[in-house]
Amino acid sequence: MSITKEKVMEALSQVYDLEIGFDIVSLGLIYAVEVEDSDVRIKMTMTTPMCPLAGLMLEDARRKVSEIEGIKDVKMELTFDPPWTPEMASDDVRKILGL
Repeated sequence: MSITKEKVMEALSQVYDLEIGFDIVSLGLIYAVEVEDSDVRIKMTMTTPMCPLAGLMLEDARRKVSEIEGIKDVKMELTFDPPWTPEMASDDVRKILGL
Protein backbone atom coordinates (compact mmCIF):
# COMPACT_ATOMS: atom_id res chain seq x y z
CA MET A 1 0.00 0.00 0.00
CA SER A 2 1.39 3.38 -1.04
CA ILE A 3 1.87 6.13 1.53
CA THR A 4 0.71 9.47 0.14
CA LYS A 5 0.68 13.03 1.38
CA GLU A 6 -3.12 12.89 1.16
CA LYS A 7 -3.26 9.93 3.58
CA VAL A 8 -0.96 11.78 5.98
CA MET A 9 -3.11 14.93 5.79
CA GLU A 10 -6.23 12.82 6.41
CA ALA A 11 -4.63 11.38 9.56
CA LEU A 12 -3.56 14.85 10.69
CA SER A 13 -7.11 16.14 10.25
CA GLN A 14 -8.04 13.87 13.19
CA VAL A 15 -5.80 15.90 15.53
CA TYR A 16 -7.56 18.77 17.30
CA ASP A 17 -6.43 21.94 18.98
CA LEU A 18 -8.57 21.42 22.07
CA GLU A 19 -8.43 25.10 23.05
CA ILE A 20 -9.91 26.26 19.74
CA GLY A 21 -11.88 23.12 18.85
CA PHE A 22 -10.74 22.68 15.25
CA ASP A 23 -8.40 20.19 13.62
CA ILE A 24 -4.82 21.22 12.92
CA VAL A 25 -5.22 20.92 9.14
CA SER A 26 -8.25 23.24 9.00
CA LEU A 27 -6.44 25.69 11.26
CA GLY A 28 -3.54 25.83 8.79
CA LEU A 29 -1.00 24.56 11.32
CA ILE A 30 0.59 22.09 8.89
CA TYR A 31 3.29 23.80 6.85
CA ALA A 32 4.80 20.81 5.04
CA VAL A 33 4.49 17.05 4.67
CA GLU A 34 7.25 15.05 3.02
CA VAL A 35 6.89 11.33 2.34
CA GLU A 36 9.97 9.31 1.44
CA ASP A 37 9.39 5.58 1.18
CA SER A 38 8.02 4.62 4.62
CA ASP A 39 9.25 7.74 6.43
CA VAL A 40 7.27 10.95 6.94
CA ARG A 41 8.49 14.39 7.95
CA ILE A 42 5.95 16.97 9.10
CA LYS A 43 6.61 20.66 9.68
CA MET A 44 3.94 22.38 11.72
CA THR A 45 3.31 25.34 13.95
CA MET A 46 1.01 26.35 16.78
CA THR A 47 -1.35 29.30 16.94
CA THR A 48 1.01 30.83 19.51
CA PRO A 49 4.50 29.98 20.78
CA MET A 50 3.02 29.91 24.30
CA CYS A 51 0.52 27.14 23.43
CA PRO A 52 0.20 24.96 26.54
CA LEU A 53 -0.94 21.98 24.42
CA ALA A 54 1.98 22.03 21.95
CA GLY A 55 3.59 18.83 23.23
CA LEU A 56 0.26 17.00 23.33
CA MET A 57 -0.67 18.05 19.78
CA LEU A 58 2.75 17.13 18.38
CA GLU A 59 2.59 13.69 19.98
CA ASP A 60 -1.02 13.16 18.88
CA ALA A 61 -0.08 14.10 15.30
CA ARG A 62 2.92 11.76 15.35
CA ARG A 63 0.79 8.92 16.74
CA LYS A 64 -2.06 9.38 14.22
CA VAL A 65 0.34 9.38 11.26
CA SER A 66 2.25 6.39 12.70
CA GLU A 67 -1.01 4.41 12.55
CA ILE A 68 -1.02 4.55 8.74
CA GLU A 69 -0.15 1.12 7.37
CA GLY A 70 3.45 0.97 6.19
CA ILE A 71 4.78 3.99 8.09
CA LYS A 72 8.07 3.26 9.83
CA ASP A 73 9.19 6.67 11.09
CA VAL A 74 7.50 10.02 11.68
CA LYS A 75 9.59 13.09 12.38
CA MET A 76 7.83 16.19 13.68
CA GLU A 77 9.35 19.64 13.33
CA LEU A 78 7.83 22.55 15.23
CA THR A 79 8.46 25.97 13.75
CA PHE A 80 7.20 29.50 14.26
CA ASP A 81 8.59 30.82 11.00
CA PRO A 82 6.41 32.11 9.55
CA PRO A 83 4.22 32.84 12.56
CA TRP A 84 0.68 31.52 12.31
CA THR A 85 -2.05 34.02 11.48
CA PRO A 86 -5.82 33.51 11.23
CA GLU A 87 -5.58 33.92 7.44
CA MET A 88 -3.88 30.49 7.34
CA ALA A 89 -7.07 28.78 8.56
CA SER A 90 -9.60 27.40 6.11
CA ASP A 91 -12.46 29.61 4.94
CA ASP A 92 -14.91 27.51 7.00
CA VAL A 93 -12.92 27.97 10.22
CA ARG A 94 -12.53 31.71 9.67
CA LYS A 95 -16.27 32.02 8.98
CA ILE A 96 -17.22 30.08 12.14
CA LEU A 97 -14.81 32.15 14.23
CA GLY A 98 -16.08 35.38 12.67
CA LEU A 99 -12.72 36.29 11.15
